[in-house]
Amino acid sequence: MATFTDDFNRADSADLGAGWVQVSGFWAIASSQLSPGSDGGTIILRAAGPMDSSDHSAQVTIAATTAASHGVWCRGNSGISNGYLWRNDGSSWDLFSVVSGTFNVIGSYAAAAAPGDVAKLQVVGSTIKGFVNGVQRVSVTDTSVASGTSVGLRSTSSAAIRFDDFAAADVTAGVTLGVAGEAGTAQALAGSKTASLGTTVEADAAQAMAGAKTAALTTAAATETARALTGATSRSLTTATSSESAQPLAGAKTAVLGVAIETSTARPLTTAGGAGIDTVTAGSPHTRWTVGRTGAPAWTAGTPRT
Repeated sequence: MATFTDDFNRADSADLGAGWVQVSGFWAIASSQLSPGSDGGTIILRAAGPMDSSDHSAQVTIAATTAASHGVWCRGNSGISNGYLWRNDGSSWDLFSVVSGTFNVIGSYAAAAAPGDVAKLQVVGSTIKGFVNGVQRVSVTDTSVASGTSVGLRSTSSAAIRFDDFAAADVTAGVTLGVAGEAGTAQALAGSKTASLGTTVEADAAQAMAGAKTAALTTAAATETARALTGATSRSLTTATSSESAQPLAGAKTAVLGVAIETSTARPLTTAGGAGIDTVTAGSPHTRWTVGRTGAPAWTAGTPRT
């Protein structure tokens, strides 16, 4: 089964390498992609090596596109004047049968090509299929071109078009099965089939669903006693980080008092004096007065004395 691939990841050059034959026009490697040039007109490129059979597929990534004819070719002759073409022109994908350079549309899918689209054409017998991004868009039966082993590309020569990642391969047809050499008789399901059993790795006794199944328990990591909700639960207290002594309320608290605004004690005048002779001395810098009482309740004032 033949296959052919090219990712065009090499230096810019007008020489595509030994894997390609430029049937017409100018093709070149540009920025690791395939360019159909910019001279105008339609140009053709084919793989130098043929497929092994007429049943094969070819696909290519459209890296850049414009409203001009460009697509992939299968089942072609060496001059690519016969075969099948799956191409886009900016508005639709069209499938052509080509006989002696005459193009006939045998299927269409209305959609413009977009950068990154993968166009694939597959020819197996009289079944011709066109795919876009792995989705089958056209499938027809056509016998116009029964044989051909060349694959390649056909494009308008435009700087706006770029191709990448070309791949082609034969499609292997299904194999016809021969007559069965013997027949087997179906065995009834009823009955038993015996075989030698190997030594059991381990044995396990089946436990009744209604009973209990026991197993060795591992050592308990911790134990806890259930406590009623109405009770109390206790826990160890950690060491206090600090302590404080309570101070009694008894005692005195002192503070500096401010200056009194005023104080005044009322005293009655009648509290002065008595049964005897009371003497009140009023002094001045130079004299002293003596006041005596001659009889109750009158008071007399004496003369000054030295």
